[in-house]
Amino acid sequence: MERAGGCSGGSTGAFGVKSLWKHPGFALGFRDISTVGLGIAAWGLTTGVALVNGGLSTTEALAMTLLVFAGSAQLAALPLIMAGAPLWVIWVTAICVNLRFVVFSAHMRPYFSHLPWRRRLLYSYLLGDLSYVMFVKHYPHPTPDPEVQKAQEAYWLASIGGNWVYWISASLLGIALAQIIPVQWGLGFAGTLALLGVAASLATSPLRMTAAVVSGLAAIAAFAVPLRLNILVAIASAVTLALLTEAVLERQRASKGLS
Repeated sequence: MERAGGCSGGSTGAFGVKSLWKHPGFALGFRDISTVGLGIAAWGLTTGVALVNGGLSTTEALAMTLLVFAGSAQLAALPLIMAGAPLWVIWVTAICVNLRFVVFSAHMRPYFSHLPWRRRLLYSYLLGDLSYVMFVKHYPHPTPDPEVQKAQEAYWLASIGGNWVYWISASLLGIALAQIIPVQWGLGFAGTLALLGVAASLATSPLRMTAAVVSGLAAIAAFAVPLRLNILVAIASAVTLALLTEAVLERQRASKGLS
């Protein structure tokens, strides 16, 4: 069994991936991600169809699907590729569209900082929107307890693995059936609905609900900003609101403690 930093026994060392498959948390994680599996598949199917109908060859579409695990980045980069845009423009666009994953990764760091860097690299590569939402909903706080850490990692492995399988298999199917399934069907909207449904279930406090409303309004207000940077504006607005609110509440708690 692999250990982080050569630690032994009951320390915060890493658990072997093979042992995680047998953990109850693995079954729980796969079951949770499967509840939105059809939405993920619909999103992947639409992306696969769009890649081929957008002008890529079958080989190019397959390479894009297998190497670029980010549907929004694929759809944002596709028209730029077909228009012959400079490579740096394509890269910057893809990075801007996926800046939210920087926030997700920063939030996930306390959960998995004890793991070997190779495993953290794999987990970060497979990180998806719905996997992140499901995990945070089930495990709102990191813990130093090795047993809970193992349960969290097992859940995460199943969630990101299931998300990858649903997405890739559906995207490959979309590439194969691109001439049969028209993009006008709008199947990707099912994926958006699945994400909205899970995100709404996280609005369990006034602060979270307020942050969701603020981020939505900010995204709409900044919709005209190029390179889909309105997503970054929405994230920054929500995070700023949360930090300011937390600072005010902390000062209030401190003042009550002194009184």
